[in-house]
Amino acid sequence: MPGLTIQEIINEKEAGLDLELLAGEQGLDKVVTVPRIQKPGLAIAGYFANLHPDRIQVLGSTELSYIFQLPEKVARKNIRRLCELDISCFIITKSQTPPEVLVAETRRHGIPLLRSHHISSAFISLITQFLEERLLPSTTVHGVLVDVLGVGVLLVGKSGIGKSECALDLVLRGHRLVADDIVKVRMKLPAVLFGEGMDLLHYHMEIRGLGIINIKHLFGVAAIRERKKIDLAIELVEWEDGKQYDRLGLEEETYKILDLEIPLLNIPVRPGRNMTSIVEVAARNQLLKEMGYHSAKEFQDRLDKRMAEVAWLHSHTIIGDNLE
Repeated sequence: MPGLTIQEIINEKEAGLDLELLAGEQGLDKVVTVPRIQKPGLAIAGYFANLHPDRIQVLGSTELSYIFQLPEKVARKNIRRLCELDISCFIITKSQTPPEVLVAETRRHGIPLLRSHHISSAFISLITQFLEERLLPSTTVHGVLVDVLGVGVLLVGKSGIGKSECALDLVLRGHRLVADDIVKVRMKLPAVLFGEGMDLLHYHMEIRGLGIINIKHLFGVAAIRERKKIDLAIELVEWEDGKQYDRLGLEEETYKILDLEIPLLNIPVRPGRNMTSIVEVAARNQLLKEMGYHSAKEFQDRLDKRMAEVAWLHSHTIIGDNLE
């Protein structure tokens, strides 16, 4: 199961969490594995039944003002019992000053006590979005991910089939490279797959006979993307004489990643076939499908209708001949 340490959450800058450590630095290696957070108001009041220690506990103005108005003995008792549950961490919002009893108990139990300048509602939204993105399942796929006309196309196939060469030709046509060779895939709620490149391989591509090239340096920032939703998978396969391939486009297959299925096309490769044009047209056709227009099904419907009309005319012609 994916996890993030408290130290990693503090170090995160792009999410805009703006966290500072107040106490409990010995617990910075605690791991958060669930994206949901909790406000421990009832626990501060002494009711611990539905408390989830594995969640980040957010303390806003209401919780802190309640602690301040509690008798010192009661506040210390409740907070001590709360900290004994091995909470992952506490985060105070709105840059408020924490009660001394909270600072003392978190330091004593090694529970990180953090603070952010955001108000509670804004911070909860930010931290939840950040955790959902980072803690959802992820995997890696051997392939190439390209943004073609806004469609995230994942090119897969055995090594040496021509995935990188096809992607390079797409870049030359003005499309954008996301990742080559190894695509890191993350699931994002509700059921969407996003792909990105590995840190070490970002913007780089391997072309046999040419070596490693940097797409960003060669073609500029307009030729790359950091990440892209995966809309379509295309598997490049070697052409086999005598094998029957789908000629109408009615056979709908899927490619499964992280238990989610995306449309899959099997494209046979042989000399003379312009694979770049085929991939580009496949992306355009996928756009039409997402808008509710399926070319192959429309053709099949027209064909069925024409065959029904011919059959009807033929049957009436036979009846007419028999009557004569």
